[in-house]
Amino acid sequence: MGDTRISGEVIGIDLGTTFSCVAVARKGHGVEILANDQGNRTTPSYVAFSAATASSERFIGEAAKNQATLNPRRTIFDAKRLIGKKLEVNGEPVSFTPEEISAMVLWKMKETAESYLGKQVTKAVVTVPAYFNDSQRQATKDAGTIAGLNVLRIINEPTAGALAYGVNQDPNTKRNILVYDLGGGTFDVSVLEIDSGIFQVLATGGDTHLGGGDFDQRVMDHFVQLIKKRYKKDVSKDPKALGKLRRGCERAKRVLSIQTETRVEIDSLMDGTDLSEPLTRAKFEDLNLDLFERTMRVVRSTLKDAKMEKREIDEIVLVGGSTRIPMVREMLKKEFDGKEPSKGINPDEAVAYGAAILGANLTTDQVGVGNCVILLDVTPLSLGVDVVGDLMSVVVPRNTPIPTKKTREYKTVKDQQSIIYFLVLQGERTLTKDCLQLGSFEITGIPPAPRGAVPVEVTFEIDADGILTVTAKEEATGNSQSLAIDKYKRNLSSREIERMIREAREMAEHDKKEKARVDARNQLERAIYDLKKAVSEKLHMCDGDKTVVEAALDEASDWFDGNKNACMQEYKDRRQKLKGLLKKLSPA
Repeated sequence: MGDTRISGEVIGIDLGTTFSCVAVARKGHGVEILANDQGNRTTPSYVAFSAATASSERFIGEAAKNQATLNPRRTIFDAKRLIGKKLEVNGEPVSFTPEEISAMVLWKMKETAESYLGKQVTKAVVTVPAYFNDSQRQATKDAGTIAGLNVLRIINEPTAGALAYGVNQDPNTKRNILVYDLGGGTFDVSVLEIDSGIFQVLATGGDTHLGGGDFDQRVMDHFVQLIKKRYKKDVSKDPKALGKLRRGCERAKRVLSIQTETRVEIDSLMDGTDLSEPLTRAKFEDLNLDLFERTMRVVRSTLKDAKMEKREIDEIVLVGGSTRIPMVREMLKKEFDGKEPSKGINPDEAVAYGAAILGANLTTDQVGVGNCVILLDVTPLSLGVDVVGDLMSVVVPRNTPIPTKKTREYKTVKDQQSIIYFLVLQGERTLTKDCLQLGSFEITGIPPAPRGAVPVEVTFEIDADGILTVTAKEEATGNSQSLAIDKYKRNLSSREIERMIREAREMAEHDKKEKARVDARNQLERAIYDLKKAVSEKLHMCDGDKTVVEAALDEASDWFDGNKNACMQEYKDRRQKLKGLLKKLSPA
């Protein structure tokens, strides 16, 4: 890459639907998966707010997920499924866009990396599902910008998984691999050829609305009906009960990956009713069988697109937490005539690992084999323009290697036509109305001529992130028009992004102050506990001292319980008073 390399660390972020992960590759350290402030190597992609006000406390990650059942209306998850799309709730615009929520999760990943590295981090490689369209990719970059990150590259998740697998293999052995990536909310399949450090994606396919969350939903639907029939309760109308049920079903799903039977047990699910019902692996598989089979159809079609037979696949690489489901592994093994899927990489961490390797490739810091990687990806969906009859005319077929530049010639369709209008499309359907409309533009000033006499060259150029620019040029006059899809058809304008960056910074400062306040509150609570413990252990205290201390403790406890939103200094002042009492009890 020569002069195009940059200095400093580039973190790799797997922005997942249900969990996110961050990694970094450094000279002398290799690739490291970075643990968050709770010591966990993955972080729930949850964001929550304590109240519907601008000054409310914000929670991200474990803290958000842990309070979800008590605060379902102000807890947000699965935002990744909505990124790059306009949203309304009951006909009203939502307060936060999916980009802003994703930015909060990315900010958490950034904070985790900065805490580990001990310095500011500003550069990242972020992953997306292979089947994300142009708008979704650009929206992900926007989310990174809002979070204070310069997103150097967007990389497809299965491609990142392949990098994680391939860097530790013999570089001189040519291998064909199929990456089966089943996460919490999205599903992708990619077929790659790895040869001498070159990772070439041959074909990709998938479904951006299929994953572990859908398996949970099937189990939830089953229990909603069971509860209605057996307990005469309709939990579908109770957000808190649904939240509890979701958590219970998710736990049961995980247990069934290692056991053949478990119980979904939830205390006080609704109106004081406790739930305790069995769930077998067989029942779970039956509830989700059609979804599992859907993934196999994608596997077959992707192999067909790659012009490859099953027997030519040397390795099946599993990525995403949902690949731990036994039925998934069994179906893949059967599909590939007994070939066992690889177990060499952690499916929860592989995507971030691969993103970190690509990040190392973009830096001047040498990180071993990762710097030998050359990545050749493909565009997941066809791109083209609308033509007469409201038909999609493909300029760039899906699974075309990127970066790429392709040109097609179109001609006027009417006599004396002076304007040509172009509608840019993405998708695999024949009719314009069934494809995603990315944007539109027009060329004016075309010289009068009979129908079909004036040619216009339309060029589609896709960069390494899979983001598109379209240019049309009329040769006779030299008139041309360009449409940068990433700027034109983004859901967020430049002004909106600037506003969101400003608000994100303000919110980060608010979070910092809020954390200090909560820490002070926790320290006061600890001081009350320590003083109570000291009083119980100081049996030789005179009655007068004991009465004074116990009265102070009662007063502090009452104040603490009644002032959950006090400021940091008030907590500190209260704690200081108690420390003075605690010192009096300590031996001279």
